[in-house]
Amino acid sequence: MKQFFGTEMPKLGFGMMRLPRFEDKTFDVEQVKTMVDRFLAAGLKYFDTAFVYQGSEEVVRQALVERYPRDSYFLTTKLNAGTWAAANEEEAKKQLETSLERTGAGYFDFYLLHALSKENIGNYDKYGIWDFVKEAKEKGLIKHYGFSFHDSPEVLDQLLNDHPDVELVQLQINYADWNDLDVQSRGCYEVCVKHNKPVVVMEPVKGGTLAVPPQQVQDLFKSENPDASFASWAIRFAASLDQVMVVLSGMSAIGQMEDNISYMSDFRPLDEKEQAVIAKAQDILASIPQIKCTACHYCTNGCPMSIDIPSIFKAMNRNLIFGQLDDAKRRYANATKEGGKASDCIHCLQCEDACPQHIEITSWLERAAAELEG
Repeated sequence: MKQFFGTEMPKLGFGMMRLPRFEDKTFDVEQVKTMVDRFLAAGLKYFDTAFVYQGSEEVVRQALVERYPRDSYFLTTKLNAGTWAAANEEEAKKQLETSLERTGAGYFDFYLLHALSKENIGNYDKYGIWDFVKEAKEKGLIKHYGFSFHDSPEVLDQLLNDHPDVELVQLQINYADWNDLDVQSRGCYEVCVKHNKPVVVMEPVKGGTLAVPPQQVQDLFKSENPDASFASWAIRFAASLDQVMVVLSGMSAIGQMEDNISYMSDFRPLDEKEQAVIAKAQDILASIPQIKCTACHYCTNGCPMSIDIPSIFKAMNRNLIFGQLDDAKRRYANATKEGGKASDCIHCLQCEDACPQHIEITSWLERAAAELEG
């Protein structure tokens, strides 16, 4: 196993953005505790949260920090200086203090500038965030710093040239996005290889899409290995990349945890035959139009009409990917029971400013209203 930061880092990380909740949307902390226990018992150590993951940092404190020695795990959180998350420099810098208070962790092993792209890099520069995190490292509040990224390889290369002391980069990598011309996972990964930066992988299952892929892909994987979960193909694809330090899985149920542990606690990279199967799956997915939403919910935090955009897009994809219009309408009806409908959108565009996937959200909402309402 390749060493990163002087240690052999287990390849699976616990992404704590999609934690289990009850019907009233409160967190199922007891289930999270069980998941944390199982994760650590399997020899895994890396936990990932963020200031903007509403409620997640507090659950991290209850399920992890208050129950285990601080040196028995690695904890990552993030600072977001985007206009939707911080109105000014003071608010942006305050996030570190708030995250420390919420988690009670004392320090963060890894601290990331969150969701960098050409649209928001100026805020990180203007607010002096690069120097701020270096000072935090000198004070012992963080051990290592880096950033998560959603943009082109050219922008990433320039960032790493401008900030060569960055210690790691978090990228969206999955087999569906590997050759995608919008996400450019491969190109961004290769920039990190060029700069010799460890990579943390986010969205390896693409917001759950690759856990239940289109039927053609399901049939392909089952013909190769009927016992392997669909998610395992996606996570092992990302983990097989040599420069990858850890692959985050946003687990929201104990069953997902158990499945991931079954093949990642003793990780085996994809072999040549399996890589060829992935290539076939990529060809199938590339031929299917779909909304490239990962259900991060950044778009919903400030929506004035309380529209559950990710759930609406998930409903839309049922028709786009699987051709199931009736099921899409049913899912849409459930998604709009307590919030706004797609037709309620007032085109304020705050959602598009927040979207790391750069989706034309308002246009898709118009289409959802036309196809799924009534």
